[in-house]
Amino acid sequence: MIFTIAFADTAAQATATAQQAAGAAPQPSTLGMLLPFALMFAVFYFLMIRPQQKKMKAHESMVSELQKGEEVITQSGIFGKIHGIADKFITLEVDQNVKIKVLKNQIATVLRGDQKA
Repeated sequence: MIFTIAFADTAAQATATAQQAAGAAPQPSTLGMLLPFALMFAVFYFLMIRPQQKKMKAHESMVSELQKGEEVITQSGIFGKIHGIADKFITLEVDQNVKIKVLKNQIATVLRGDQKA
């Protein structure tokens, strides 16, 4: 009986010592925890978000500068000459007396001089 009491006291002391040792481990600082997330956001911003914003801005300026008579290619691959321009739509002449309406934002590229051949 004495043996079991002594063993129980020793086991309790060992458990308490282990808990103190585990609790004494240094806690990482808030800055140390947020730094990896900040670095991941910076990588995403410079590799994905920023280039996409530049591309969108260039496309918007290209669409706003469209003029009647320019030859364009749509996102779906249709070649045509701009016959009319409205706020959101462009009328393309794809063949003689064949005109279609396309959304302005669907214009992919404007064909310039050497690209027309």
